[in-house]
Amino acid sequence: MLRAEYKVEGGKLIKVQLTKQNDKIGSIKITGDFFMHPEEAIEGLEIALIGCPINEIVLASTIRNFINENKVILLGATPEDFAKCIIKAGGGSG
Repeated sequence: MLRAEYKVEGGKLIKVQLTKQNDKIGSIKITGDFFMHPEEAIEGLEIALIGCPINEIVLASTIRNFINENKVILLGATPEDFAKCIIKAGGGSG
């Protein structure tokens, strides 16, 4: 299990644990002190990220699309912040 923490500008913390399969996300768990509503949306986001290439642009786009399509409210972090933390954990490309 690969792990990383990323401190967002403004003080919020994102934590990621993931496994990699061929430079893609095999499994992922995202925690931290950011705000996402509804709260269960984080589980849906984790599912949406499985199989995603560990590439910052692709990750940020996937996260942004998930948030928009599911009308998720995200405060204290951006899709790019999540992508940076995932890259930090997975050693992918920025």
